[in-house]
Amino acid sequence: MVDIIRTNKKKKKTPFYIGGGLVAVVVISLGLYSMEPAAPSVDSAAIVVDTVRRGEMLRQVRGPGNLVPEQIRWLTAVTSGRVEQVMRRAGAKVEPGTLLLVLTNPDVQLQALDAERQLSAAELELVNLTSSLNRQRLAQEAVVAQITSQYNDAVRTARLQEELAAKGIGAANEVGRARDQLKELEQRLEIEKEQLELLKSTIDTQLESQREQIQRLKSIVSFRHQQLASMNVRSETSGVLTQMDLEVGQWVNSGQTLARVTEPGRLKAVLRIPETQAKDIAIGQEAEIDTRNGIVKGRVVRIDPASSNATVGVDVELTGDLPAGARPDLSVDGTILIERLPDVLYVGRPAFGQQDSKVGLFKLDGNGGAVRTSVTLGRASVNYVEVVNGLKEGDAVILSDMTQWDSYDRVRIK
Repeated sequence: MVDIIRTNKKKKKTPFYIGGGLVAVVVISLGLYSMEPAAPSVDSAAIVVDTVRRGEMLRQVRGPGNLVPEQIRWLTAVTSGRVEQVMRRAGAKVEPGTLLLVLTNPDVQLQALDAERQLSAAELELVNLTSSLNRQRLAQEAVVAQITSQYNDAVRTARLQEELAAKGIGAANEVGRARDQLKELEQRLEIEKEQLELLKSTIDTQLESQREQIQRLKSIVSFRHQQLASMNVRSETSGVLTQMDLEVGQWVNSGQTLARVTEPGRLKAVLRIPETQAKDIAIGQEAEIDTRNGIVKGRVVRIDPASSNATVGVDVELTGDLPAGARPDLSVDGTILIERLPDVLYVGRPAFGQQDSKVGLFKLDGNGGAVRTSVTLGRASVNYVEVVNGLKEGDAVILSDMTQWDSYDRVRIK
């Protein structure tokens, strides 16, 4: 009996199965490796979506601010003093001349009395000086008259001696003596006349100098009286007393603020605009002021020349009627219209995206997802920004902050 050798067919097929499995694993791995990662899901309730529109876009800037009176009258202390009486408190209506505060200072009163004493002494000095100078003038005029008389006698004497000498009667030495005396008196008369003219010319100068001194002292007396009067602090305008913090017995220094009077019916808004947005603001631009109790129209009337704390101050004159409750120092929000862009593509301003920049926005694809799209932005407003390139009218984009999905080009909206 011959043994028959059998072949195990299953063992021969096993290597083929193993090789095919390995190939399948490699192919599947390569396929999975080449596939993009699954798009993350974004909750639709957590995002803000806006549609690109075409039409007029209002370019605006916004900033907080306060209502302040157009006319503010600060009352300051002209001189130091002690608060003796407080006649009005903050909130009271006042008129020009209304007594607000009474101060006292004995030193100011003494200075006023001393100034009056000096003025009286100067006026008396003027009287004495006038009398003295007039006496000197009269005395000099008497001297001139006396010398003139002596000179005339000498003229006649000299003439007589010359006539006698011509007739051979008079002596020669008498003629010479008469001539010498005449010459002496002539010189003395000339000198005395010059002294009289000099005295007359200085009289007016001395009197004028004393009068000027009196005028200076009168100004000092007037100033001292004004200091005394200023210690009765009075309102200079009509309005409302909005600040009066002093109490009886307090000491105030010269230049210290005592009170503030405002006209409540004439208010303006002072806005603080970020300096990055203030470069296009100009005088005369339209504005709207939100008082939380109504919107008031206005226009820009002044712009600070320098920025402070990264903001620029802008004054807005209110042209509309103020709503009820509007008062000084009320917090407001202001919006200034920079320009009107008549026919542009625009969309809501994204969370991250400045004007004149390029950003990546997720555009809805209509299939429940959104694809990252490069968008060029133009001029920006408070709530909107111009679309220069990358989107078309009707496109819907996500405006919310999507920075956590920066590594993805596509998201799913659920």
